[in-house]
Amino acid sequence: MDSSRTQAVERINDAFAQPAGSFAIRNARKVDARGVQDHYWLVVRNGVIAAEGAEIDTEVGGTEDMAGAFARAVAAAEAETSEASEAGASAAAADAQSSGSLPIIDAHGAIMTPGYVDIHAHGAWGASFDDGPDGIAAARAGHMMHGTTRQVLSLITNPIDTICENLRTVRALMPDRPDILGTHLEGPFLALERKGAHDPECLRDPVPELVDQLLEAADGCLRQITIAPELPHGIGAIRQFVEAGVRPAVGHCSADYQTAKRAFDAGATIMTHMFNAMNGLHHRKPGPIPAAVEDPRVTIELINDGFHVQDPMVALSFGFAPHRTAFVTDAMAATDCPDGHYLLGALDVNVEHGHARLVSNGAIAGSTLVLERAVSRAVLDLGIDPVSAVEAATLTPAKAFGFDTSNPVTGAPIGLLAAGYAADILLLDPASWQVDAVWCAGRRMK
Repeated sequence: MDSSRTQAVERINDAFAQPAGSFAIRNARKVDARGVQDHYWLVVRNGVIAAEGAEIDTEVGGTEDMAGAFARAVAAAEAETSEASEAGASAAAADAQSSGSLPIIDAHGAIMTPGYVDIHAHGAWGASFDDGPDGIAAARAGHMMHGTTRQVLSLITNPIDTICENLRTVRALMPDRPDILGTHLEGPFLALERKGAHDPECLRDPVPELVDQLLEAADGCLRQITIAPELPHGIGAIRQFVEAGVRPAVGHCSADYQTAKRAFDAGATIMTHMFNAMNGLHHRKPGPIPAAVEDPRVTIELINDGFHVQDPMVALSFGFAPHRTAFVTDAMAATDCPDGHYLLGALDVNVEHGHARLVSNGAIAGSTLVLERAVSRAVLDLGIDPVSAVEAATLTPAKAFGFDTSNPVTGAPIGLLAAGYAADILLLDPASWQVDAVWCAGRRMK
């Protein structure tokens, strides 16, 4: 990893070691699941959005001074800061508030969105989320620099003892890393014929004893697990995981329509990267996709890179399940890296033109996508409504785990730019939709 990336990792680590900030941003074009708002501003207090609104332009017929509501919100935040300091706030917290003067950032018309939320990714910057604390820090930095402020860390199929150790590693990091939402196990409970880039020697039937072993190792950090429901113990495992507070996902499967329906009725609420590693749509063999599409309880993952799912099917998916389609990356270690040879667990992968395939059989081995690109290509290449595109990378994945309301994992909700929500904020270039500035939980990351 080059020096600039090493510095980015260190900067992020240092930022999370500091108290959440208080600041204001004005003159932005807000885009979130609630809609578009020009002349937008927000005020952040201790890492949470305290107030937000739009400055009304008197030159186009407005009735309020542009500075009015914004100035009052800033003054209120400064007063609260002063009161907290007088009540005995720590010296570090007092220093962070710039002696009571709230930092104000002019967005100069940039697009402002909530931070992106990726619920299915494996790595970036040459590192995998299975590679221990240093690997996790590097891979998270790679996604953070592209606007993914929160991430569920996907772990690949490995021997059970290795999976358990990787779960424990993530669990130990979470208290100091609010950007890590927990883990997703993509395996080992997958159908052999739909294994994709997973090691066939490590695939298992989800018998109760194995489920208990994984839950114990996770110690509450397991958010999602992909299961082929047609496995002998598949439906029973789904119920067992649901009872433990985990969201099972249907994927890497050959389930027929009725089996998929049984899985969703048993409590599965996610479809793992729809269209990939599953039987497709057929007019006489409908399979799992229609079962997911017709069920309003199910969040549908979609890899919008134009390779895993070609553009006509991406557009079709938005028509299938409005407000339930979540962009995911399924990103591997080669993300944001040059083409070449990489490892996916113990499996050799070649990346050519940004496309990752197993050396052994040519199977697709994850992606090199970042959510920044998934959103920008949806808007700029496919003509998808910006509100819908942003929703698919923010509120929809947050909703899949209940993170859009107050919860024990994120504390303040995430997924919107709204009062009471965590200050996960992006500023984007209006022409390219590239991420220029990133805040996570009120801390500046980029």
